[in-house]
Amino acid sequence: MSNSSQASQRIAALLDENSFVEIGAMVTARATDFNMKPNETPSDGVVTGYGVIDGNLVYVYSQDASVMNGSVGEMHAKKIANLYDLALKTGAPVIGLIDSAGLRLQEATDALNAFGEIYMKQTLASGVIPQITAVFGNCGGGLALIPTLTDFTFMEGKKAKLFVNSPNALAGNYAEKCDTAAAQFQASEAGIVDVVADEAEILAGIRELVCMLPANNEEDLSYVECTDDLNRASDVIANCVGDTSIALSEIADDNVFFEIKADYAKSMVTGFIKLNGNTVGCVANRSEIVGEDGKVAEKFDVALSPAGCEKAADFVNFCDAFGIPVLTLTNVAGYTACTCCEKKIAKAAAKLTYAFANATVPKVNVVIGKALGSAYTVMNSKALGCDITMAWENAEIGAMDAKSAAMVMYDGQGSDVIAEKTKEYAALQTSAVSAAKRGYVDQIIAAADTRKYVIGAFEMLFTKREDRPAKKHGTV
Repeated sequence: MSNSSQASQRIAALLDENSFVEIGAMVTARATDFNMKPNETPSDGVVTGYGVIDGNLVYVYSQDASVMNGSVGEMHAKKIANLYDLALKTGAPVIGLIDSAGLRLQEATDALNAFGEIYMKQTLASGVIPQITAVFGNCGGGLALIPTLTDFTFMEGKKAKLFVNSPNALAGNYAEKCDTAAAQFQASEAGIVDVVADEAEILAGIRELVCMLPANNEEDLSYVECTDDLNRASDVIANCVGDTSIALSEIADDNVFFEIKADYAKSMVTGFIKLNGNTVGCVANRSEIVGEDGKVAEKFDVALSPAGCEKAADFVNFCDAFGIPVLTLTNVAGYTACTCCEKKIAKAAAKLTYAFANATVPKVNVVIGKALGSAYTVMNSKALGCDITMAWENAEIGAMDAKSAAMVMYDGQGSDVIAEKTKEYAALQTSAVSAAKRGYVDQIIAAADTRKYVIGAFEMLFTKREDRPAKKHGTV
């Protein structure tokens, strides 16, 4: 396969058959410095146009690594900027397929200005239309800001490189020691990449994600007819308190859960499901990962981590911008405790608190396990404006776990007293019933019936409107 057709072939594989219409095919570079001839840059290294995915209009640009290594010059950037202008006018997503050597050095300040023009268009489009990027080749230097200014980033697992500084430019590092440009590093350590896969899986994944998302922040065309039983009970969900990605797939229409950033901050789960045909964004605490064989592969504290808070906050902000309701499954008993986390946890937890409190979309919280201390308050509690709070029958909700509370209050008394007071405290202060009596929980439900109750709550909240104080924007 020649590289020149690779950019177009990626577009053809992404879009519905024969739906792509190219724009700006005749554009070539103007620069003639360093013996660059205008006829050497067909399409100026980027194929741009529009088409449909399952009938939904999308705009696509695909960088052509066979032309000047796909480098970004003045006309290359103008084509992308023009695409953004059209997308903003018509209210449709932009998908960028990245394969580029970065800034075109031969065009110097023209190329530098071109980068800035793309950043500006991305900023104007943020929160107005969904932006998705997929990195197939190189994406280095200032180009690395393009995927990070978008909402979702896919990355090819073997050949793709994403970096600001190449691994060899980092003091004491080299690619063989720690390939900081590799997909795995960017997904699991940096948290920039949402999905790592091969090329075919990436294009299929983008198609699936586009069908989950609204076309823009004003009209939602992503609704599909639901054929799944709205009252379907789950006999296994009660066992999924640890691995909530499985719990979410049990609640979802047709058991489909599209997880976002699965490799990053694994103690927090984020992703999309459909409920009665409507897209819902999900945030859930996770204390274990269950492998395909049904055995526990990894375990985590029942706690909020800095990376988990930031991952969830960014996701909630996306959902709020695009009018996507938010469902949380809560199972948290505190914050991760280590010196490294302590540097960041207060700010990260504040960011998550702010995201939940600031979001005006319908919000539903289901307490499936523990909900203890201020960490629970952070996790979409009623105090932060959650519209409907539910709890499974055996959920624990309170200031701290009963035994610790008894030991603090009856310090120095015998173990039998502590045991008796633990039992009393559990019934009075940490049960779902005691929280419901004070109005902090709206419904106590059987775990098996979660899908039915959550769908009911979102149906009721469908017309929710909420006014807030006028301001330019918040600062957290």
